[in-house]
Amino acid sequence: MVNLLRRGLLLAGLAAALPAMAHDASYGSHGMALFGDKDGLYASHLPLFRAPHDVQAVLQVRLADPRQDSELRARMQGTTALWTIDPEHFELSRLDPASTSPLRAFGADVYSGHFERGGQRQLARVQFVVDKVVYFKRLDPAMRQRAEAEYLPAGKYLFKRLDSRPDYDHIVKLAAPAPGPLRVGKPDLSNPEAVLGRLAPVVGTVYFETGDLR
Repeated sequence: MVNLLRRGLLLAGLAAALPAMAHDASYGSHGMALFGDKDGLYASHLPLFRAPHDVQAVLQVRLADPRQDSELRARMQGTTALWTIDPEHFELSRLDPASTSPLRAFGADVYSGHFERGGQRQLARVQFVVDKVVYFKRLDPAMRQRAEAEYLPAGKYLFKRLDSRPDYDHIVKLAAPAPGPLRVGKPDLSNPEAVLGRLAPVVGTVYFETGDLR
């Protein structure tokens, strides 16, 4: 009787663990560009037009350790230098505001530079807290061109909404927050800041990528 009871408890425990072990198709390694300053810290998923990376997502985040958070923001303050993070595996779908199991936190390595292109690791497996999902949109893989480009605000930054294919991922730092989204004519990709500079006080580009969005 005791053995049967133990076996029943073991099977119940395994059954309870199975849902936690199952992942949807968006599960994987989701690198992000990290940008911000003392007024706000943001992470932008580095997307592709193929699963499981076919989502544009921008998050407002903070490090769970207040000291690490303050020190990292101080290092990023006043610069446009690229920082990236290489998070632990998770389901990208959990960043969807409609998710029934939203991602509240994740562990990640922090790099100065691009973590896949020679960046230098600065922090190992620190904990990030997701304070807000600023933007979440699944990418349309169809080939198409838009006459205009739309940039959306995140604190003192603008990021391009990905709505074409091929497209380009572009994050710029501003001297002051933009009042709202900006629509601009299709920019010259050899100098994508130029057209934005007529409408907003652009300090410089934080991240610019075309090769991953062909």
